[in-house]
Amino acid sequence: MNISNQILFFLSALGVFNSVVLSFYFLFFKRNKSKSDLFLGLLLMSLSVRIGKSVFYNFNHDLSKTYLQIGLSACFLIGPLLYFYVRSILQNLNYSFAKYSLISLIIAISVLGFLFSYEENPAIWRGIIYYVINFQWLVFIVLSIYEARDIFRKLVISRNQISYHETWILSVICGVFAIWLSYSLAKYTSYISGALTFSFSFYISFLLLYYVKNKTLIPAINKEKYIHKIDEKLVKEIQEKIDLIFETRKIYTNPDLTLSILAKELNIRPQLLSQFINDNLNKSFTQFINEYRIDEAKRLLKENTQFKIDAVGFESGFNSSSTFYSSFKKMTGTTPSNYQKQ
Repeated sequence: MNISNQILFFLSALGVFNSVVLSFYFLFFKRNKSKSDLFLGLLLMSLSVRIGKSVFYNFNHDLSKTYLQIGLSACFLIGPLLYFYVRSILQNLNYSFAKYSLISLIIAISVLGFLFSYEENPAIWRGIIYYVINFQWLVFIVLSIYEARDIFRKLVISRNQISYHETWILSVICGVFAIWLSYSLAKYTSYISGALTFSFSFYISFLLLYYVKNKTLIPAINKEKYIHKIDEKLVKEIQEKIDLIFETRKIYTNPDLTLSILAKELNIRPQLLSQFINDNLNKSFTQFINEYRIDEAKRLLKENTQFKIDAVGFESGFNSSSTFYSSFKKMTGTTPSNYQKQ
């Protein structure tokens, strides 16, 4: 392998390696995993298998057809996992339906592979099965875009209101679509283009997420100046809706809760909710939600002394121990353990 092929192999395999590491993190090592984390981990693993097959086959055409079959079979899962991930993070998913659908799909793929193995039927896999895979993949991408249509609309109208979690959704959808497109056009470009697109999309997504988190594109964190004030009657109605949903469902304990998700639950516009929190309550969205989470943590510290301190934080809706400790001390002036002792 000459130096140019070595560089090409490194660049195409780099995204696969990091994706495998990240998928293991979401599946096995992330603390306080949500359902969306599991779907994202499985999605990254399926993409890694598919892309990894392409990388090794591009540089070794004698690769066993069993590996080729496994790589193509993983494609059947990419579309559904993307769709379930988007719906789960938007809290619009029946998890039982998703679980049994994936199990049924895996069984169907296994039966198909047993009856028509790639070793004995390469023409079928390169023909009709390949086209069915691409069509099914595209259908689920379109369905995912439809589920996230409000986020895409916000991106067009006012991208400054895109939150960190919404950026995650957009990055995953756009990245998967870019990979599908590169494979669909591979006969006009290069077979390795899919792997290179994956590596490129992977790192661009993380750069974007880093920018959103640290440079803060979310205006809800910065108190805005609003020209038109919300009517007092409407302010009261919004507060009553929030009180009701927080008391009955404790939605603030969801670590993936965003302003847009809460607005959807309240059946009001995200811009209106943002103005209510910023202008009427004089708080950021994070501060607003964390106050409820700290109250819940204080209740748990009083009533459930057998809970570990970290567990209290996760039960209250915080996605990390450090965030819980710092927020608790900032709002109460003491640590969770000292509060429990008192």
